[in-house]
Amino acid sequence: MKSPSRRKFLKMVGVGGAALAAGAVGGSAAASDGLKINNDNVAMLYDATRCVGCKACMTTCKRVNLDSGSLAYEQAEFDPDGLWDAPADLSGDTRTLIKLHKESPTKWAYVKHSCMHCQKPSCVSVCPVSAMTRDPESGIVTYDKGICIGCRYCQIACAFNIPRFQWDKALPQIVKCDMCKSTELPRIGTTGCASVCPVDAIHFGKRGDLLAEAQRRLDAEPEKYIQYIYGAQELGGLNHLTIAGFPFEKLGLPIVGDQPPAEFSEKIQHTIYKGFIAPVALYGSLCYVAIRNMKKAEQHNGTEKKGDDA
Repeated sequence: MKSPSRRKFLKMVGVGGAALAAGAVGGSAAASDGLKINNDNVAMLYDATRCVGCKACMTTCKRVNLDSGSLAYEQAEFDPDGLWDAPADLSGDTRTLIKLHKESPTKWAYVKHSCMHCQKPSCVSVCPVSAMTRDPESGIVTYDKGICIGCRYCQIACAFNIPRFQWDKALPQIVKCDMCKSTELPRIGTTGCASVCPVDAIHFGKRGDLLAEAQRRLDAEPEKYIQYIYGAQELGGLNHLTIAGFPFEKLGLPIVGDQPPAEFSEKIQHTIYKGFIAPVALYGSLCYVAIRNMKKAEQHNGTEKKGDDA
């Protein structure tokens, strides 16, 4: 007869394995709909040559996401009174960041860092429980903190190092831009950052229209811009497009190629990990070893007890 502790252990493993398997089956196919780029998705165009570094986009991002938990101000070292929000990088409290690239006193540029909303997002592909999902109609990649198990695979998979984990929170979550999907977008039809930019450095709209606008700017002032639209093809297409006057890698935008890693990770999900078969087999083996060890321990304790009684 199984002991109560062993029965409890088996029940826990069985319920946990079933829940994880269900999550894996539900989330594995959500990232990619093939290699075709959808230019009807919503997108943002960031023009680094226009940005003046006012950081109104950063302030508005925190203000409009009051219920997200990503609000805490990050005090600057030069500000002992805590009057300024001055994050050094994206974090569990900051979804949007403006950074300065400076080569000389007269040669510099700002750059905006936030979720790229990949058309073939690796974060969605690797999430075992569908906490990261991509809306195929809008193209927006969103996060559900109620489903997340805290594995942080999305952080590892992202080529741009965008998702951040709230290490200092009692109930942590992953933090990233969601294009104001539940706040400004349904209310005013654009993102908070785009709505406040005073120089139109952040432009929101349909991806195809933004590609045309970006190309128009490149053609109109060829001496001002690098003749390339970052995000047009990168990793199968991004919905956060960037044009600039500096090489993109200098601005912190990596050279990643056109092929989306999500295609590779989904092949794994759909073969050896399909239906969570491989992990369940592993957990089954571990369960067998644990039960065997527990049985040996019970027999050993029984032998010792008989010896003490004698």
